Order: sequence, then C-alpha cells, then structure tokens
Amino acid sequence: MNMKSDVCIVGAGPGGALLGYLLAKKGISTIVLERHEGIDKEFRGEHLNQDGERILKKHGLYHQVEQAGLLLMDRIEYSYNGEVIKTVTPADGEKHVGIHVPQKNLLSALISASESFTNYKLMMGTKVSELMFDKAGSVAGLKAINGDEEMTIRSKVVVGADGRFSSVRKLADFSFTTIKHGYDLLWAKIPSPEGWEPVIKNALIDGQQLALFTQAGGFIQIGWNIEENSYPTLKKQSFAPFIERVMAAFPELTETLRLRIQSWNDFILLKVQSSQCQTWVKDGVVIMGDAAHTMSPTGAFGINCALMDADVLADVLREVLDKQDVRAAQLKQFELTRRDEVERLQMQQFVKERTYQDNFVV
Repeated sequence: MNMKSDVCIVGAGPGGALLGYLLAKKGISTIVLERHEGIDKEFRGEHLNQDGERILKKHGLYHQVEQAGLLLMDRIEYSYNGEVIKTVTPADGEKHVGIHVPQKNLLSALISASESFTNYKLMMGTKVSELMFDKAGSVAGLKAINGDEEMTIRSKVVVGADGRFSSVRKLADFSFTTIKHGYDLLWAKIPSPEGWEPVIKNALIDGQQLALFTQAGGFIQIGWNIEENSYPTLKKQSFAPFIERVMAAFPELTETLRLRIQSWNDFILLKVQSSQCQTWVKDGVVIMGDAAHTMSPTGAFGINCALMDADVLADVLREVLDKQDVRAAQLKQFELTRRDEVERLQMQQFVKERTYQDNFVV
C-alpha cells in the first residue's frame, strides 16, 4: 500500500491526537498512526491542569471531552497519622485544583472531532518500521506495518508523538539525555467507597510520597514512591506491613484495600525518569511530547505539555508547509517557542520532589 499526506503523525496519544485534529482543521492532509489496536490502553497520566484545560477550550474541544466524562478535583489534602493537616483549594476564579480525564474519553473526543474532516486518516494497529529520506537527506516519509501488510507513506513532515520510548526518535537518531529522579513509582487502582469525594490525598511513608487520586468512573488511583531500583528487593518482603501502613495513612480505605490490594502483583511498576533531547527537529521530522522531553509524574505536567506542544506545532507546520520549506531551520520555531517552558517545568518537578516533605511540617 502506498499513501501520501502533508504530515504523518506517529502516535495517537493526547498530543498526537490533538495535533491531528488541529492540522486537519487547517486543511492539511494528515495521517495518524497508532501502534495499539484501540484507545483504551492503560494510561496513568490523566490529570489536566489549567494549561491543558485552556488548550481544549481554545480549540472548542472541552465540551466534547466533558460529555465523554471527566471529574473536577475539589481540593488537595496532606495527611499525617491519618489526620488532614494541610488543604489546598482552588485559586480565586478557579473551579478546581485539577481535572481527571480518562485517556479513553479524551482520545475518543479528539478522534471523533478529527474524523469529520476528509483530509484526516487514523490507522490503528500500525507500527512505524523505517524512515525514508530524499536525496538531500531530509525525512520524506516512512514505512509501516499493519498486521501482515507493509505500507509506504510519503509525507512532507513526519511527527514523532510516540512517547518516552519513541520509535521516530530512535530512527531519526535524535540524541537525548536521561535524567534520574531517585525514585520509582508503584501504581494501583481500586474502586472508591460510596460517598468518596473528588480529592487528591497525600501522605508520607518512610519519607516517600503516597498519593491517592480520585478518578472519574468511581475509582481511586494509588501512587506510591519507592527508592529507585528497590522493587526487586521489596517484592521479596512480606506485603502485609506495607498495606498496613497505607491503611494507617488512610484508615477510611481499610476495607477496600483489604479486598482489592492483596499482593505485590496488584501494583504496576513505573521506572521514573525525565529526558531532554539535544534538538527536537531535523529536516522533515519533528518530535514532541514525551518523545522530545519525558517528564516525571510529579505535578502531572506530561499530558499538559503534550497538548501545549500540539497547539504550537500546528501553527508552525502550517507556516512551513505554506513556505514549502520543511528544513530544520524552519521547524526550529516550534522548539524555540516551547523548550524554555518545558525545561522550566522539569526543574519545577525536581523542586517539588525535593520539598515534598515540607508539606507535612506541623
């Protein structure tokens, strides 16, 4: 199969899906490739802040996402010995301290809006296998595999929106630096008890963060920071003492935790790291979101940064395509616009992690 488009986006996560919509709306022929077969894959960074909300409202998409299902957070709490000692409420003029949006709901809204354009095509279950280059060395498209079928997609620009383990970043040979944060993260998901409020709860266990995030649909996400690379040793120890400390921190969840979290196998390990690429652009190719600048989970900046990347990149791509000049020097405007803000937020994550314990000083 041979196809053509102005832009080919690899990755239909929040950033890639929004970019696909924005380009299609501008009349740019766009193909979006997603390696997963569906949009309901497990995803753990699902909280929007005011920046993410602003981008969706700017492009008239917030209402569609709201209809698909979201949940406004009333407050953030910090607890010590089972008692709330600090509360953060919405700032003046704000209605929430964060929004939980299941990725399936966000993507379904973005994709549904995109599919109204005839110049848009989404291909699920499709993996990029190779980049193609023209005689000048500029990326000129890619080869991909869908099931047993190989395809060639010629495009003026390829966008890598395919996450922290980006295939486009690897194939285009973008160099990057991985930054460790000194901790890893265990995730778990439990049903919320009846009457549970939309709140983010924090506690301290052995100097490490334990957080509960209320989720739309009647669930609570548990995030427990553990020392980096300690999980193999931790798993060899008894599970009981850990879950007892969680119940001591949040006694209101004792019954639910006993029923739903019964072994280490009920957790998912996330290796925490951030990254910075030397550049985000080369001739004919751009990387964005986690592919260009992986974030740690702190502050839920990752998804919001990806949405802001898409907002800026859509305008830059419109300009370079109008000029018929997709060299790195032209695409660089995207990086120049976004890089300082992204790296500022990455530094802010380190500060938040370093000072987290200060929230529990009575």
